[in-house]
Amino acid sequence: MSSIKDLNVTFEAINEDSSYSEGDTIVGTVSFRLTRDVKVKSLSVKAKGDAKAEWTEGVGECQMTYKTKKRYFKLKEYLIAENGKGTVLPKGAHAFKFSLQIPEGSLPSSFKGNYGKIVYMFEAKISRSCWWSSKVKQKINFISKSFLQFCEKMCPHSGSVSKKMSGRTKGEVHLSATIIRNVSSPGESLSVVAKICNSSSKDMRPKFKLEQRTVYCCQNNTTESAVTLLQMVGGAVSPNSEQTASCQLKIPEDAIPTLHNCEIISVEYYIKVYLDISVTFYPEVVFPLVIIPSRLAAIQFGEAVEPYAPETIEATSYSNFSSPAFPAGIESVPTGSGATPEPIQHDNITSRSYNQWPQGASPQGSSAPAFTSLSVQHPGPTALPHLLQGEQSPLYMSIYHHQNE
Repeated sequence: MSSIKDLNVTFEAINEDSSYSEGDTIVGTVSFRLTRDVKVKSLSVKAKGDAKAEWTEGVGECQMTYKTKKRYFKLKEYLIAENGKGTVLPKGAHAFKFSLQIPEGSLPSSFKGNYGKIVYMFEAKISRSCWWSSKVKQKINFISKSFLQFCEKMCPHSGSVSKKMSGRTKGEVHLSATIIRNVSSPGESLSVVAKICNSSSKDMRPKFKLEQRTVYCCQNNTTESAVTLLQMVGGAVSPNSEQTASCQLKIPEDAIPTLHNCEIISVEYYIKVYLDISVTFYPEVVFPLVIIPSRLAAIQFGEAVEPYAPETIEATSYSNFSSPAFPAGIESVPTGSGATPEPIQHDNITSRSYNQWPQGASPQGSSAPAFTSLSVQHPGPTALPHLLQGEQSPLYMSIYHHQNE
């Protein structure tokens, strides 16, 4: 029976959601209890960040598995250094402070999906000669700060497309769309406006859609899934008429942030504005959308951010073997031993109904058709339409014509 009991790690909170970003320092305490005097070989802490993707294609003998991994960093610090004789710790409670700084640069946020994940892990380990090592692991919730630079490169906020009708349908239709901004965070609303000029002989309806696209890569092989998170249908636009429709597009509370700086996994969002015309191609305008974590939204949009000031908790006495690299004067604020769960990628959304689509006021005085919220059914991951596979870059607005989806 091991004489090492209650091995645990607590972190000092640096913000309200206990998350970390590039350049942050992970500060905390490793604590345990000894039932007798114990000679230890070393006590170390380690932090690392890894991305992994794996999926299988084909059936039977033609089945192929693709697997890849990317390591972003690995840090290690000895709280009790290794030496030939070992170090004897007395019976009783022990606590050692640690401090590890995450590297600067562009690191992807924590993520978990059907075919891959990005995990940041912390581990504390007690090594003993002729004994199994005792260790404890915790996941770290990591939020990349690289969103702030990425958002500055976003595309224009407006676009238009015209289409000449063919066959028995005569005339031409014109669709122009504007989005107030294409950077948002979960729970926020975006204003989208569409102006329709119907010079044809057919009725048509404006539609608004928010899509999420997730791509997993292994060398030159990819697999992907696309899901519609929101969809809205406007009223009919009669032949030889002109209307303007506006709406408030609310980002779902559980939408995960855009993932743009990982070579293995990417998550992108698109707002599509198009005209539903029976038995013909859809005129469509597509806006890429960046969803950033709520904690970074205030910084992105220029609002003042109050510094996080956790309540001071009086620290208990610590062992003389405390790490010399730990900065003096920092007060301990334990946050508990439970690991912060990593964001979940909803590749399979089975049913979702949204009723938060108010009728928008027409900015140009013309009547805005009433909108209907839809319940979106998803039997599972579906292949992305060909129109998205041909895109050159999510940083540029694209205009597509495609058939009835």
